[in-house]
Amino acid sequence: MYSARDRVEHAAWLERIEEAAAVIDVGQDARSAATDLFLSHIPEEERSKRAVAAASLYAGALIAGEERSQQAVADAMDVSRLSVQSRWKPLLEDAGFEPPTW
Repeated sequence: MYSARDRVEHAAWLERIEEAAAVIDVGQDARSAATDLFLSHIPEEERSKRAVAAASLYAGALIAGEERSQQAVADAMDVSRLSVQSRWKPLLEDAGFEPPTW
């Protein structure tokens, strides 16, 4: 779980998620899920935050039923597709969701 302080301290990352969500055209449910996932899994290392934010957005879109490609999310967040691919399943599992098996 995260605190209100986390939301304030990481406001720039939350704004980046919002901007990327607009680029890939996902709704408020996906954005909210992505925000919750990111704030619940903020990495220690600054360089990892972009990848976790991207994976959170991808997973949030899945949760909301607004599936987007990993490449589209990666492009919107300016990370590699591999960054999204390697992180989204653990985020979902840790949040109590069962990732799709396609």
